[in-house]
Amino acid sequence: MKDEDRAAAGKEDRSAYPRLLAVDNEMVVPVNKTVRLLVTAAPTDVIHAFAMPAFGIKIDAVPGRLNETWFKAEREGLYYGQCSELCGKDHAFMPIAIRVVPEDKYKTWLAQAATDLPGAYKTLIASSSGPPGSPGKSDAKGKLALAANLSESMPKTGLAE
Repeated sequence: MKDEDRAAAGKEDRSAYPRLLAVDNEMVVPVNKTVRLLVTAAPTDVIHAFAMPAFGIKIDAVPGRLNETWFKAEREGLYYGQCSELCGKDHAFMPIAIRVVPEDKYKTWLAQAATDLPGAYKTLIASSSGPPGSPGKSDAKGKLALAANLSESMPKTGLAE
């Protein structure tokens, strides 16, 4: 996230949204649900890697190949990761953020995001008192694509670029 975009996104608190780790749009998932990740990179891009240490996952995003993994977040909070592959000059600017929320907040966010994604994020951030339990799409220039699909018949959610 660029410094000049922080105020509009409601992410001015650098202790909650650190420089080079804050993103425009976090991946939002419900707590205590298994989340399936499908990770790839554009056919003309380089290898990237989706890494979220708090969840014990690191998976390569290889052009033309679909890789799969899963995680189950057991605590609410805002978790940070990064592309962990030396993928080029903008490697340092490929953060990943996952916001884990209660299921009712997730469903509210998902319903609003279907028609107003920026408004859904602002509402979610406003209803959060910061990143409780935090251990610590991204706005990256690369073509890392990520899709999350929640088990137990939850709606599919996708993020790209």
